[in-house]
Amino acid sequence: MIRTYLTLLGSGLLAFSALAGEAGVKTEFIGGTLVGIAPRSTARLDLTGSETLKLTAGKTAVEIPYRRIDALEYGQHVTRRYAEAILLSPILLLSKSRKHFVTIGYQDSDGQHQAMVFRVEKGDIRTVLAGLETRSGRKVVYQDDEARKAGQ
Repeated sequence: MIRTYLTLLGSGLLAFSALAGEAGVKTEFIGGTLVGIAPRSTARLDLTGSETLKLTAGKTAVEIPYRRIDALEYGQHVTRRYAEAILLSPILLLSKSRKHFVTIGYQDSDGQHQAMVFRVEKGDIRTVLAGLETRSGRKVVYQDDEARKAGQ
């Protein structure tokens, strides 16, 4: 009996460590000029490499040298929570839903300008912006003052 519990506990810890070992930040690839990754697909953006950022979506992986990044932009899409207010409570009309978007412009190996747009979770946006600025040497351009406050 105890052996069964220990086996289950060990299996759970092994599964958890496999998930935790995945590098990068979970994002949603919104779109851009990148071929091979479908718009609105789940992707991981890995900024831990010293020379390249790595984007992985399913079995497709793309590496972009930081030195080729020439534009970084951050913006938000802010909406009121109308559906939640109707279904749950009118007090939710006072709160806003924010979606955080990062655009990366870069030159590919052929010298052509390319762009990618990602939606990043609230808890990860500052880490992503700081990592991109540090690794690429480029400053993030904020779409407005609200985005500037959220990104800093």
